[in-house]
Amino acid sequence: MASLIPGFEYDIFISYRQKDNKGDRWVSEFVESLKTELESTFKEEITVYFDINPDDGLLETHDVDASLKDKLKCLVFIPIISRTYCDPKSFAWENEFTAFIELASKDQFELKIKLKDGNVANRVLPVRIHELDADDKKLVESVLGGFIRGIEFIYREPGVNRPLTSGDDEKKNLNGTMYRNQVNKVANAISEIIAGLRNPEHIGKGIVEKIHRKKPYVKVNSGTKNIIGVLLFLGLLVVGYYTVPKLFSITKQSEKSIAVLPFHNYSGDPDQEYMSDGLTDEIINHFYRIKSFDKVVSLSSVLTYKGTNKKIPRIADELKVSYILEGTYKRIGDRVRVNAQLVDPKSDRYLWQHEYDQPYNEIISIQADIALQIADQVKAFLTNSERQTIKKMPTVNPKAYNLYLQGRYLWTKRTKEGLLKSIDFFEKSVKEDPGYTLAYAGLADSYCILVFWDWYPREEGYSKAKDYALKAIKMDPDLAEAHAILGSVLLWGDWKWEEAGKELKLATELNPKCAIARQYYSEYLDITRNSKEAREQINIALELDPVSPAFKGTSALYYCNEGKFEESRDECIKTMEISPDYAKVYPLCFYSYLELGEDLKAVELFKQFLRLDTQTMKYANDLDEIFSKYRIGGVLNWIIQSELLKPEPSVINLAWTYSVLQKNEEAIKWLEIAYEKPPADLPRINNYIIFNNLRTDPRFQAIIKKMGLSEYQNLN
Repeated sequence: MASLIPGFEYDIFISYRQKDNKGDRWVSEFVESLKTELESTFKEEITVYFDINPDDGLLETHDVDASLKDKLKCLVFIPIISRTYCDPKSFAWENEFTAFIELASKDQFELKIKLKDGNVANRVLPVRIHELDADDKKLVESVLGGFIRGIEFIYREPGVNRPLTSGDDEKKNLNGTMYRNQVNKVANAISEIIAGLRNPEHIGKGIVEKIHRKKPYVKVNSGTKNIIGVLLFLGLLVVGYYTVPKLFSITKQSEKSIAVLPFHNYSGDPDQEYMSDGLTDEIINHFYRIKSFDKVVSLSSVLTYKGTNKKIPRIADELKVSYILEGTYKRIGDRVRVNAQLVDPKSDRYLWQHEYDQPYNEIISIQADIALQIADQVKAFLTNSERQTIKKMPTVNPKAYNLYLQGRYLWTKRTKEGLLKSIDFFEKSVKEDPGYTLAYAGLADSYCILVFWDWYPREEGYSKAKDYALKAIKMDPDLAEAHAILGSVLLWGDWKWEEAGKELKLATELNPKCAIARQYYSEYLDITRNSKEAREQINIALELDPVSPAFKGTSALYYCNEGKFEESRDECIKTMEISPDYAKVYPLCFYSYLELGEDLKAVELFKQFLRLDTQTMKYANDLDEIFSKYRIGGVLNWIIQSELLKPEPSVINLAWTYSVLQKNEEAIKWLEIAYEKPPADLPRINNYIIFNNLRTDPRFQAIIKKMGLSEYQNLN
């Protein structure tokens, strides 16, 4: 029986492992249900190849019937993906699944085709009947050259992972799917693919690059133009009367916001993870430079979805974006293979996809091309300057770039060890390419963070950070990241408030989507007691990076300084949910509980905090007795005693605690000591609500004056 399109043997080939059809004969039932559904979907008769032989069981050493190759000449290939299907030694995997992909990739349509609505689909339409292990999923996707985006027939309850049947109640299924509906989805998907193949405008080879090819120009005489113009104008008046409000609504909903999910490392080498993360990071940075993108989610936020099983629509909803870019990275010797797919979360369909198979030293141009292709797909306006900036090569030295990515990968870990190692890689990178500005910015930021967390000597660290930032700016005056880091050093290290403000504001103007610049600028505004604008800037940072514990913790601090203790407490709790080890937020949450009169919760929270601070824990004898007997006063006095017993007590913690206890003399004394050897965050005292009871004390004002903050006292 012939296919709908000449030259093909069947319309549909269904591939499965025979063992998946034993017992309840699930595959046979599915095929019969699908045939019935296809009869109501297509006017013509659809041909389906389904091997009912239960004894195939062939191994890789056995002969394969030559006729199978003819049968594989089909329009749509449906593999029934189960746990047993994912076996490279099985007959179905080797002689059907991989064989079809190789065959279809070389025929007149190729493997990926353009649908009538402009979306792109794969002629392999997976039907999944089990949740797969991570390794099996990765195996399937490595052969497909992209993610499994088939139709699921999976029934799930706690501890249950089996195929969905026609008798299952969707209300009991954690996936919420109905068998009948899933069969209908398969038939509809087949209909779309075949319609795309039969479309006379289908462009076959090189589809991704040629989708936007313009139609041939047809000359129209001036008289015809005038008539057409008048008719169009009148038509638009009528249509506009009824539809303009809707058009504006559509524009509002189709904002150009995007998240780039971490590219999957399919190299089979965990040591290549830095490359897949680096690819993600660089594409994000390119999107930052396109002003017409309303929102680009930062790397730290998308990294939280690494290895997740969440569906694309849910991720898009959580990140509040209109588009998702996902992809894979694989290095094979001196070549790289990168697959990238743009997904519309509303329909969960590909809008664009492409595979790059190029020499490794062209990886920089690949990520630039992906950014430009996506911008074109979502119709983001690019100025010539933006386009040239994206195309501009940050370095032509592959070794320098490779070292930079390794440093950047460790930098994202935000640990003392990771930051120190990142410095080593950045230094090697600039040694390979002394003009590599991003590597200098990486050095500056690493030192800056190390000092702020008291992991590196203050003066030496800030001096190095400043030198590297200035060097980067000298080579690239428009590098927002370098201006942000320089502004941070001027703020926390040099206490040059006016210069810091100018530098940080400039960073936000050079790159409005640079979340870290927004945070640093907000900190300047908070310290100089411009709370309203500080709130505006940190909110923008949170829109760009909604799951950053640093940003959420900063937001909680600002709520506290504004006297909004409920909001501060809630933001602290969200921060701890994202990052339970983010210690800086615990004292803030403790104080918010105190102000809200929730003493017991404050005490319980402090117990959690102590588990993070092993140095403090060793001074505790019987914490439960202290907490139950003394409540808040006893706890605060215990904090003081434990700090005083440490070899290097935290003077800010002592000043903070004495101030909460209303022991102003002791609080002032420790602030004066803090000024002599300033901790990184000492400038915060200018606007920190906890020190409000000290604010009128001449000695407190003397400290503020010595810090150069006297003129920033009444801006709220």
